[in-house]
Amino acid sequence: MTADNGEPTAAPGPASDDEQLSYEQARDELIQVVQRLEAGGTTLEESLSLWERGEALARICQTRLEGARARLDAASGRPEGRTEDS
Repeated sequence: MTADNGEPTAAPGPASDDEQLSYEQARDELIQVVQRLEAGGTTLEESLSLWERGEALARICQTRLEGARARLDAASGRPEGRTEDS
């Protein structure tokens, strides 16, 4: 779906679609959302929708990073959440 200006709208798709996003895809879309918010020129409703989408994308990124950390910890034999310094 696109807005009148040809850019993708911020309306989130079904949650299952979000679950399929890779870290890189979520990060790239989050960057676009932030750029649109920073550029201004959107209505209050559009801004709120963009903000909500950004929050959802940030959660996806955080989840992917936590999963990557757990995999690294498992591969290195360290207990989850511990670093070499702790």
